[in-house]
Parts: sequence; C-alpha cells; structure tokens
Amino acid sequence: MSAASFAQVTIVGLGLLGGSVGLAVQRHMPGVRVVGYDADADVRGQARELGLAHSIAETPVEAAQGADLVILCVPVGAMGAAATALAGGLSPDAVISDVGSSKGSVARALAEALPGHHIIPAHPVAGTERSGPDAGFATLFVNRWCIVTPPDDADPALVARVVAFWEALGARVETMDADHHDKVLAVTSHLPHLIAYTIVGTASDLEAVTQSEVIKYSAGGFRDFTRIAASDPTMWRDVFLSNRDAVLEMLQRFTEDLTELQKAIRKGDGDALFDQFTRTRAIRRGIIEMGQDDARPDFGRSDHSGKA
Repeated sequence: MSAASFAQVTIVGLGLLGGSVGLAVQRHMPGVRVVGYDADADVRGQARELGLAHSIAETPVEAAQGADLVILCVPVGAMGAAATALAGGLSPDAVISDVGSSKGSVARALAEALPGHHIIPAHPVAGTERSGPDAGFATLFVNRWCIVTPPDDADPALVARVVAFWEALGARVETMDADHHDKVLAVTSHLPHLIAYTIVGTASDLEAVTQSEVIKYSAGGFRDFTRIAASDPTMWRDVFLSNRDAVLEMLQRFTEDLTELQKAIRKGDGDALFDQFTRTRAIRRGIIEMGQDDARPDFGRSDHSGKA
C-alpha cells in the first residue's frame, strides 16, 4: 500500500514535530499536497516563511477541507479541542491521526470529539530538546520508530496506509495496543524525563550552596540530563497528566529499585553495585546494536541541535 494514496495531508500544530512532518512529506512524497495550520498567528507566519507546508490555512476548518489524512501535532492535552475545531471541514473518509506520546487518553479524546470518523493514533518516537517551527527538519524520523495504535475496530486497509505513510518518511513502524504503548513509553521516555527534570531542579536548588559549581563543573552525565530537561514544558506537563497511571506505576518500581541501591551503598555491598552496573551496561550495548544510538563521543551528538 503506497503512502502516496493520501493526496492531501493536513498538519495541525507546526512546532518541532508538525514542522518536521511537513518538511519530510515534501521531501519524500513530492506528489502529496501539505496544508498546515497552527492556532498561533505568529507561528503560521513563521511556517509560511520556512516552507513547512505548501499552504498555511487561517482556520482549522479551512485546513481540514480536502484532507485525506489529518495529523494532530499539538500537546496531548489539547488533542480533543483541536479535533473538535476541525470537525466542520472534515471529509467522512478522512483519516485522523496524531503524534502524541501517550495514546490511551488521546484515542479516547479523539473518539469523543469526532464520533464516526476514522481515527488511527500514532507516535513517532523522535524529537529533540528544541521546540517551535524553526526546530523542524526533514530527516527527524529516519531510522526512528513510529508506533501505530489502531483501535480494535479500525479498517485494516486504513491502518496499512498510515503505516506506509510513516515508512515513507523513513521510520520503522510497529503496531501495538494503546495501553501497552503507554506502559512501554512510561519506562523508556516518560520516567527518564521526570528524573531529568528532578535532577536538574535539585541542582538548581543547590546552586547557592555550591557557589555555582554545579553548573560550572557539569560533567557529561549532568549535561545529558539538562538536554532532556530542556524539552517543551507544555508538552511534558500534558504527557504526565494524560499517562499518569502508567507513569506512577513505573515511578513506584523505580523508587523501590533506588531504595535497593541506597541499601547497597550504605552497607558497602560492592558486589551488588557491580552486578547492577554490569547489567545496565549491557542494555546500553543493546541500544547501540539496534541502531538507536551509537558509540561515538557524546553519544553520537555532533552538535546541540539534536540533528546528529
């Protein structure tokens, strides 16, 4: 099934992900028309200047008109309202998808906002700490995973078209149940972000105590935490609220494991520490072997843009 079977793709929300989708479609699917829309007039103006779409609509209804595929690239807490605003311009045959990093709550919000429409949520597991329309780039999704989470009653032919769309942008695609997705991402993405925000916040609180030495002598590990903690605050606030059950479950597991490490350090149990560090080192090697990162210095990041 060819992704080019979508004649017009409408992108709602023209930040990092929406802008990257627009640029990627223009590069990889030159026969597909791209229409963009953002609720912020300034962002719409930037998007026109940057060429993120063939045309930028002034209203959500205008953006939806003629679309075969609509991709919502707004914070997960805004998905329902964004979908409702599109309703007046949508064709009954249009497929509605998204890029949100929590899927259960998004699927429910979209189904409630657009009853009877074809809703096939998706999550490209890609991004950088940068945000805004000028942060997008056409290769963001190349060799990254995209997880498609169709509802049980989704038309298999439409699911195949959405899968083909993301594959055409260079992504590797998996399909899975929305609740399973949310549990997996709570471990691999949401909890690490929560830890990063906490560590960087703690360091900030300690700045006065250490006479600014925390920032001055930042080592590689802390610098990586600051990169993660620089991510879009609106997006991540909504992620934690929308996926709260899975995040809280994984946070409890993490707290229990952290307590065990605390005990090992207090008791001077070097064997327990060595075993844990050996096990986690193997996980890092597995990530490199799967092509999700590489072993170059600074984790293969050649600059601060996240475009390495």
